[in-house]
Amino acid sequence: MTSYKLTYFNLTARAEPIRFLLSYLNVDFEDVRFEFEEWPKIKSTMPFGKVPVLEIDGKLVNQSVAICRYLAKKAGLAGGDEWESLLIDVAVDNIYEIRQEIMNYYHESNEEIKTKLRDSIVNNSIPFYFDKFEKIVSENGGYFVNGKLSWPDLYFVSILDHLKSVIDVDLVDGRPHLTALKHKVLAIPQIKLWITKRPKSLL
Repeated sequence: MTSYKLTYFNLTARAEPIRFLLSYLNVDFEDVRFEFEEWPKIKSTMPFGKVPVLEIDGKLVNQSVAICRYLAKKAGLAGGDEWESLLIDVAVDNIYEIRQEIMNYYHESNEEIKTKLRDSIVNNSIPFYFDKFEKIVSENGGYFVNGKLSWPDLYFVSILDHLKSVIDVDLVDGRPHLTALKHKVLAIPQIKLWITKRPKSLL
């Protein structure tokens, strides 16, 4: 049996899509979490000095989106053909873009710049991206791609709470198709179980 060990901060953030997919796969995994003050000791042991890192049968791999794609293929959520796989990757990359914009705001140290960034994101970027997501999901039977569950759906829902805590905006409020998608994903038995048992985290 394949063994999985996920190492990350005590956060949802980049690791939660991986946790969702491992949970969806119904596999046991070691969920190793550490606090920020422990990072200097751990950093040198990680490939490229970054996390999350997934250890698969003793082999360490980094890059959260690549890990998700690997697990999604195992779960049958990465597309039935090359075109569907392309649409799935496009959906994930679009979600990742707005995620990165929000996180760039979060990590900005200059408060004046940070305030301007937040105003732009809240008034421009979030409506632009999330209205498009709403339209895409409304036209695809309630999912991001081809009217059925694929890993962009899990990826999207897994990061919502984290992004909301960062930008203080309910990203699916007033968007009924995205709200329905969120409820569908959270109702998947394996995901529902994960939510009930996961440790309480900072973000």
